[in-house]
Amino acid sequence: MTTLIEPEEHTYLREAVADFTRNYVRPPGADSRHFWQAAAKLGYIGVNLPEEYGGGGGGIAELSIVLEEMGAAGNPLLMMIVSPAICGTVISRFGTEAQKQDWLPALADGTRMMAFGITEPDAGSNSHRITTTARRDGDDWLLTGRKVFISGVDICDATLVVGRTETVPTEEGRTGRLKPCLFIVPRDTPGFERRAIDMELDADETQFELTLDDVRLPADALVGGGSSHASGSGGEDAGLLQLFAGLNPERIMTAAFGIGMGRYALSRALDYARERTVWKTPIGAHQAIAHPLAQAHIDLELARLMMQKAAHLYDAGDDIGAGEAANMAKYAAGEACVKAVDQAVHTLGGNGLTREFGLASLITASRVARIAPVSREMILNYVSHQTLGLPKSY
Repeated sequence: MTTLIEPEEHTYLREAVADFTRNYVRPPGADSRHFWQAAAKLGYIGVNLPEEYGGGGGGIAELSIVLEEMGAAGNPLLMMIVSPAICGTVISRFGTEAQKQDWLPALADGTRMMAFGITEPDAGSNSHRITTTARRDGDDWLLTGRKVFISGVDICDATLVVGRTETVPTEEGRTGRLKPCLFIVPRDTPGFERRAIDMELDADETQFELTLDDVRLPADALVGGGSSHASGSGGEDAGLLQLFAGLNPERIMTAAFGIGMGRYALSRALDYARERTVWKTPIGAHQAIAHPLAQAHIDLELARLMMQKAAHLYDAGDDIGAGEAANMAKYAAGEACVKAVDQAVHTLGGNGLTREFGLASLITASRVARIAPVSREMILNYVSHQTLGLPKSY
């Protein structure tokens, strides 16, 4: 990779993260939180958070490098998409000073984690149909609703929950006019219940369905505070800005997750193809094996370029440009990841389905990059409408 595409400091970061991940040994009985805390001590988890709050002072470009290299070394951290990328970004950009002081140093040093609650059973990809409602009760807020497929709630200290204020009529939600608001909900808050979803996905992070039954929250649980700031970035009137400030990093980081996973699968397949000899030559010498692996590499490299563009635009403050590029990067990475994993398994044949080689579990995991946090079909809709100017079908 040339310095025209990636500066020297990014190359050094890649090498350092890759070296750390390859040499990390998980203690017996430890879960992914041990790796999380080890990475945080080296500054990797909070690399995108402001220096004045204990972070690395970088951006999503740096954080995406960390996740990609962890994935490429076989140890991706799904919660990096959520805790520092979405929640850390939203709080650092829009939180009150008290919220920043309370959360950012702890997110950066790994002592606290935060989940993100947006998806609802009846809303799916249509965030305009969110029905989780926040209503005032004196100085407090009462939050009621349901969320589904929320990662890692049990290991996180709080969940950043997307709701809507009751001042917006329900009918407006059906016409696409959304007035969201974001709340920090501590894990053990009364009325905040969780139920684990039985997934076939082999992952350290559990998926949960959440029920919020008149969850009482103080005024300072609302991101940005109880009233709008002059900049328009705080309080209940700024939720839409806050929401999209978190969704663009989410898509960029999901791309990093997929690219890293695809690179890991491809590297295992290449090792096998170089050594496995059936007749007189390694199977990698045959074009039927070599060409699909070369195509997988090309697709992953192209997806990375779009991811780098999206991260650059986001870190430069171009939210609109970043939105388009982030969606494209997520789409490209999801497709490249699935194809790389499929080809890797196919290259190993029966061995690709054994636990010894560790690729079979990626068949399911790679689909995450296609499905979450937004389906590829909805990204195609976005590009059709926003980029190409075609009329909507819905």
